[in-house]
Amino acid sequence: MRILVLGAGGIGGYFGGRLAEQGKDVTFLVRPKRKASLEKNGLVINSVNGNYAFQPKLITAQQDVEPFDIVLLSSKAYHLEQSIEDLRPFVGPNTVIIPLLNGIAHIATLQQAFGRERILGGLCIIETTLDPLGEVSHTSDFDQLIFGELDGTTSERVQQIADAFAGTKAKFILSEHIKRDMWHKYLMITVLSSVTTLMHAPIGPIRDSEGGKPYIEAMYQEVASIMQAHQAPISEDIVKRYMKSLDNLSYHFKTSMQRDMERGLNIEGQHIQGYILSLANQYDFPAPLLTSVYQNLNVYNEMLS
Repeated sequence: MRILVLGAGGIGGYFGGRLAEQGKDVTFLVRPKRKASLEKNGLVINSVNGNYAFQPKLITAQQDVEPFDIVLLSSKAYHLEQSIEDLRPFVGPNTVIIPLLNGIAHIATLQQAFGRERILGGLCIIETTLDPLGEVSHTSDFDQLIFGELDGTTSERVQQIADAFAGTKAKFILSEHIKRDMWHKYLMITVLSSVTTLMHAPIGPIRDSEGGKPYIEAMYQEVASIMQAHQAPISEDIVKRYMKSLDNLSYHFKTSMQRDMERGLNIEGQHIQGYILSLANQYDFPAPLLTSVYQNLNVYNEMLS
């Protein structure tokens, strides 16, 4: 199968690189500036699970190339509309798109742009970023990419995709409950990005401070309750499970939103926290903790502009 990875940043570069490492037919759709850098230096992955460097196959949005079988969409939410336009020439009748964005709201946008039949559910669990040299830095054992049909079936096409993804150093997992998996990830990233950006600290100092764990749990309960009001398919015990696993996070763990804020970059607050707050308003559900977080993010955006 011919695989197109939109972006060669921390996520696209890592998972696309692991597929290329295994000999898969992978092409990266990148901006001209990133293309020039990769042509000069190659794509370098520095990972706790094994380093890898190679010269990737690259295209830009202006090139004339046949449609691909699989698209891994790893852009940030604030680049989604541009990413859709960049992808259009490379999406054919049988192309399947696996979005790896945080959150949920992008699914409807992609379905409207490309048709419901072309969009799978997808998410990734990984701690990775680009370092100042433009190399992919993967700093923890987590490197899961989870995908599946949104209706929960194990179709012939997703089984073929699972076969195409098999044998790599990264974990590509076919799920029969991808909607639930996406909402669970959404809950986790909403809470962890909220507390780390609000308190300007990694998870360790927050977790270990007086009142830290009760605050995190209260945030989990608030966000989970909004999701339940929306009838999202989350498990009844998910907050308990996330609180139990909180101690397993590295003391120095930072969310991608926190790292972006520290670097003065755009953030996905509207897509992540903003969408949950829109649901809270829709169901007239009070959300004082998340409202404070969102106001903090709005102040950051105001200062950024």
